[in-house]
Amino acid sequence: MDSICPIGLQCATEISALLSPPSPLQVQKYYHDLLTARGCSGIKVKQDGNFGKGLYADMDFKEGELVLKDPMLVGAQHPLNKIDCLVCSFCFCFIGSIELQIGRRLYMQQLRANESHGCEVGSSSKHCHEMDSSDEEESTQQCTSGSSKTKVPLPEGIVESLMNGQLVLPFSEKFSLPPAVPCPGGCGEAYYCSMSCAEADWGSSHSLLCTGESSDSARREALLKFIKHANETNDIFLLAAKAISSTMLMYRKLKAVSLEEQMKHNTSCVSNHCNLSILLEAWKPISMGHKRRWWDCIALPDDVDSSDEASFRLQIKMLAFESLQLLKTAIFDKECEPLFSLEIYGNIIGMFELNNLDLVVASPVEDYFLYIDDLTYPNKEEAEKITQPVLDALGEEYSIYCEGTAFFPLQSCLNHSCCPNAKAFKREEDKDGQATIIAQRSICKGEEVGLYLST
Repeated sequence: MDSICPIGLQCATEISALLSPPSPLQVQKYYHDLLTARGCSGIKVKQDGNFGKGLYADMDFKEGELVLKDPMLVGAQHPLNKIDCLVCSFCFCFIGSIELQIGRRLYMQQLRANESHGCEVGSSSKHCHEMDSSDEEESTQQCTSGSSKTKVPLPEGIVESLMNGQLVLPFSEKFSLPPAVPCPGGCGEAYYCSMSCAEADWGSSHSLLCTGESSDSARREALLKFIKHANETNDIFLLAAKAISSTMLMYRKLKAVSLEEQMKHNTSCVSNHCNLSILLEAWKPISMGHKRRWWDCIALPDDVDSSDEASFRLQIKMLAFESLQLLKTAIFDKECEPLFSLEIYGNIIGMFELNNLDLVVASPVEDYFLYIDDLTYPNKEEAEKITQPVLDALGEEYSIYCEGTAFFPLQSCLNHSCCPNAKAFKREEDKDGQATIIAQRSICKGEEVGLYLST
């Protein structure tokens, strides 16, 4: 494989530098700067030789108190989940309106039913919440009026009226959502809750991964092939593409600043060769994550015999190689060539595999129907004349969470504890994709924050 993809040999020095673990001093400075920039004064990251990084309380926390909200470094919604949930492609909050969310869901539901000749084909009922099973029981309420197992189709035209805004559901104004802002590149795939999120996503990765008509046709075709391959095999490749794209774009920004400084001192020297020091700086957020090559660290599936392990891991490696070649065709940059080596690609995917952090955002559709269910007579009776048929059409799973995978720079530092003092738990006010850590009991200053991490 190295002979087919020679970047590993040509850029061996650069790859080694990128994969070298950061020193304790570099780790301390990075997380200190990150926490300072976010205004987080109650926690700190420390590293030791036995357990690596850990998150420690820098103040006392009471039971139930917020310990940490951690914006993701990169994240991606699962492709199939996009059918059920329209969310901001950057912060992952729900967008549009209650009516649009329900209308899209019913429209897709009809399409799936037609494709299966009337057989109901829905998305999985399993939700990977950021909580353990007992927390899930406490936090997830069920709307009794939506318990029907048989979906009852709505009259013709109702779904379209929900989607285009002609039909306004009662009391939906109490659950207003940000309007959907389309991708500035015109891809029709990415939507945002605001222009600030659209610009942030464009600047961090999407400008390289947009498949809009404004992009070069050859690059767009290559990107579509890469995305199709990822959707059909493993959507973790989409996350890896975002990580590489964000590093490339940061490299260009840092290089531009460096050239500007050189011009001020009349020492400018334009070069198309990789500037390793700048690439290492751009790579720094990824460098902090614990890594191993994906094909070495992925768990052996239950249906694969141990005698076939070597063959299985080779297949995984080949799958990563195929994905990398498609991505390289789409966005390759000679100056960032080391990022397109199989070694780097495998380690990026392995970092996500090892951390395995779920991206979860609760749907406002559930809150809406619970609100209707809690109304008193006569408001409830009047509202349900309109909402009950909609609920019956949605069926038992009337509300689907936004689900995906993300890398959270601070949550990834948390260590497992058999007696955890904290839990990952989305409160009612947590409406976006940030990781939220809550104190499960009192936590004293200086104590390590630990979660129960299921394997």
